[in-house]
Amino acid sequence: MVIIQKQKQLPQINSTNLWQKKLIYSMCTGILLFSLSACDSKKEVTETENYTMNGSTITLDENSTIKAQIKVAKVSEELSSTDLTTTGYVKAIPTNFAQIASPFAGRITKSYVRLGQYVKKGTPIFELSSSDYYSAQQEYFSAQQELKQAEINLKRQQDLLKNGVGVKRELEEAETDFQIARLALNNTAAALKIFNINPNKMRMGQSLLVTSPIEGEILTNNLILGEYLREDSEPLVTVAELSKVWVAAQVKEKDLAMITNLDHVNLKVDAYPDHHFTGKIYHINQMVDEETRSVEVLIESENQGRKLKPGMYVNVILSDVAQQLVVVPTKAVFQQNNDQYVYVQVKKDNYQRRKITTATSTENKIVVKTGLKAGETIVVDGGIYLLQAK
Repeated sequence: MVIIQKQKQLPQINSTNLWQKKLIYSMCTGILLFSLSACDSKKEVTETENYTMNGSTITLDENSTIKAQIKVAKVSEELSSTDLTTTGYVKAIPTNFAQIASPFAGRITKSYVRLGQYVKKGTPIFELSSSDYYSAQQEYFSAQQELKQAEINLKRQQDLLKNGVGVKRELEEAETDFQIARLALNNTAAALKIFNINPNKMRMGQSLLVTSPIEGEILTNNLILGEYLREDSEPLVTVAELSKVWVAAQVKEKDLAMITNLDHVNLKVDAYPDHHFTGKIYHINQMVDEETRSVEVLIESENQGRKLKPGMYVNVILSDVAQQLVVVPTKAVFQQNNDQYVYVQVKKDNYQRRKITTATSTENKIVVKTGLKAGETIVVDGGIYLLQAK
């Protein structure tokens, strides 16, 4: 006997119903995401409404979460000196520095100095055989002789007129000739003195003796015996007295007011990190460099041991006279581009962003030049939380 079992027939799936279910599912998902987004947006609005902005003043709401992070303190004054650090270089004082060249074309016949030698004013440096110098000698001695002849003629005319046999016109001519001759001699003598030549000690045919115009040390010596020099040749010997030197420092024009009441100047060089150099301002240039917006300040310094050498770079620390200055903690000051500012508490939960200018700073404190007064209250900690306010 065969038993035939009837299989159950599965229900047919309606494709239309399936599409509708998917559509409903998608709509529900979208509504859920929109709801969550709305909740987040509402939360963000709530957070951003923890403060309000009115110009540069930030007002925190009662429920602000950053109120607890902000600490304030009153601005105080402290006895402090303002330091300004800049750079400079060492240069010889012009009156203590000389570059010696040949005043005439000629040949070097003798050298009297060596490198590093200390010489006095008038010490012989080198000797020069020069035809141009011989011509200058001849011109001087000729002018000297003409003056003597003019003087003799003048005295003779004066005697003749005094004895009643002279002519007044001839006396006047003699006086004129004498004045012209004396002027000519003075001019030739002046031309020689320019080259540090003493005409009174000069002898006809003598070689030119070039001497040092100042006292100092021979820094360069390029003398070569027998070398022929032109009258426009470069200097051969450099003499400098370096017991005192100048430091040429560059000070920005905005800092010029500070250096008018300086107490002292400290100088530091990398070559001698443990040595303490000091100086005083000798001159402040009256012209501002238009490219660097700075002014050259010359500082005179004693140079014992000749440690400061011309051309050497120097760190210059200009210290003002100690006075009562507004001082704030370093972390209370914020920087944006070239501007500095602090947050000043104008009243409870109200903070004004205020621009300031500073003079100098240490690791923990900054001296404020303008923008703050003693007694005002500023944010000294937590000000970074106020930076997000827009």
